[in-house]
Amino acid sequence: MFQNIKKNKIESGVIIGIFIVVITLIVYFICNALNLGSISIVIALVFSIASAWGSYYYSDKIVLSVNRARPATKKEDQKLVNILDALMITSGLPNKPRLYVVEDAQPNAFATGRNPENAVICVTTGLLEKLDYYELEGVIAHEMSHIKNYDIRLSCVVSVMVGFIVMLADLFSRTLFWGGLKRDNDSDSKANGILMIIGLIFLILSPIFGSLMQLALSRKREFLADATAVELTRNPDGLISALEKLENDPNQLKTANSATANMYIVNPFKKDTKEGKKKTTSIWSTHPSTEDRIEALRNLK
Repeated sequence: MFQNIKKNKIESGVIIGIFIVVITLIVYFICNALNLGSISIVIALVFSIASAWGSYYYSDKIVLSVNRARPATKKEDQKLVNILDALMITSGLPNKPRLYVVEDAQPNAFATGRNPENAVICVTTGLLEKLDYYELEGVIAHEMSHIKNYDIRLSCVVSVMVGFIVMLADLFSRTLFWGGLKRDNDSDSKANGILMIIGLIFLILSPIFGSLMQLALSRKREFLADATAVELTRNPDGLISALEKLENDPNQLKTANSATANMYIVNPFKKDTKEGKKKTTSIWSTHPSTEDRIEALRNLK
């Protein structure tokens, strides 16, 4: 476990570094497109460092805002609060995570925050309504495992940064193709052509880059979180039953988006599959298949 925590911290630093480089390049080209001259690189560096700092320190607030989450209360969410209090005894976490709820029929959950001291667990109302006590306990234990292993820092930072890169790439493409590069001489025209090609490359590769960044969050972390959850609850059947219900629920998560899909306990996007056909894990999957996770849990029994 300590090796995984150390690995997650190192990967977080590497990804933030990559993010600063990519944002610097995109903003630099935008500034050049606007003919801002030599000050472009200064603007790009300041902007990229500031955005990386903001993504790190405010990623949890951004994710909660995107998902329109509200704080949980003892009055409305007593069962959820009781489960968290009970699990804190065995979890070893230094601070109790804050609880949030999203008003949505799909049963799902995620954890976020930059470290265990500033962690959040967010669940949907569908999860609270459709799962019994031990199933909900398994899900909360799974999310607490992500917090303990520092998975939350990596997944949250990547989610915010991926969305930011795609947004900037779109802005850059609009700047290029809607009159941002109008100059008179031939040398400028050649430079414009080069920048337009670069802009097109960024436009095409940014979503792919985003997907690859999310896939840097190894799917093994989901298996590790499942196994750690069983250590906390001593009840693999609760998590197994919960995963089955989450997988078979037909509802779509209204606030789901591709940037944050990897954060949830199961993929919030429901895909139609042929009846009787087993769902498998592909190299582009943000999660291992539920069947594989349930089989791994049963092997722990």
